[in-house]
Amino acid sequence: MTWLVTGGAGYIGAHVVRALVHDGAPVVVLDDLSTGDASRVDPGATFVAGSVLDGDLVARVLRDHEVRGVVHIAAKKQVGESVADPLLYYRENVAGLVTLLEGCRGQGVDRFVFSSSAATYGLPDVELVDEDTPGIPLSPYGESKLIGEWLLRDCAAAYDLRVMSLRYFNVAGAASPELGDPGVFNLIPLVFQALAAGQRPKVFGADYPTPDGTCIRDYVHVDDLAAAHLTAARALESGVPGTTYNIGRGKGSSVLDVLRMVGEVTGTDLTYDVVDRRAGDPARVVAAVDRIRDGLGFTAQRDLRDMVDSAWAGWQAQHP
Repeated sequence: MTWLVTGGAGYIGAHVVRALVHDGAPVVVLDDLSTGDASRVDPGATFVAGSVLDGDLVARVLRDHEVRGVVHIAAKKQVGESVADPLLYYRENVAGLVTLLEGCRGQGVDRFVFSSSAATYGLPDVELVDEDTPGIPLSPYGESKLIGEWLLRDCAAAYDLRVMSLRYFNVAGAASPELGDPGVFNLIPLVFQALAAGQRPKVFGADYPTPDGTCIRDYVHVDDLAAAHLTAARALESGVPGTTYNIGRGKGSSVLDVLRMVGEVTGTDLTYDVVDRRAGDPARVVAAVDRIRDGLGFTAQRDLRDMVDSAWAGWQAQHP
């Protein structure tokens, strides 16, 4: 069956397209290229330039390519930007999903994998965040993802749609250098950027109640994330009921753990500056991953060194 991947020219989307194509699935990509790059799309997939907000285009793509399942990744995803411009985020992330679902209903598409986020949880005060942890998002971005989950839940009940919602934790690394993360919003590329500029990386707070005083996060390799999408899509094809899953490793790494690993991989003596905490940063956010392990047999395989190694190769490819 043919899968439509929205946002398939972006950092995460290109990895998901690659995983599906390499597993033999026919894939069509829809991406407006606002942040994506068509050169990232696997040559085995069909590429269509356009937005999920274009209902006529969505219906035409679903019909003409005989799409039977959707992996919806296209979205705006910067927390700070969402606070500054919430209308943009509700239009792109919520109205875009509504338009896409209207197309799916009109064309009889009944399998849907949704790119959600750990941002739906907000500031969970628990050792491990499981899928039943209450969602109290702190930004319009997180809210838009939680609303998307609610919308899909209601459509699943009303229209016989089967949905897998995947809540990503901190994504890093690359399957190959040309697919490296082009953004500088996440910790690892931010450290690379500081090194390239001859500056010291900044550590936002070193007085948290953690073993080394810095924030702890669950980092997952983007190739493992892509494998989770493939697993979810194949499960829906085989008739497995839809549900919500965390995608992480179930292991935390502190900011200093990441800095030490970057130092080892790059051969750099990494000196950093400690600055004030950022508002709203929780001390620890680590996924409980037993539900997807038990339900779909999926476990992330790559560790922090794999992520930093591959991210560094990608950074060097993009900044020769």
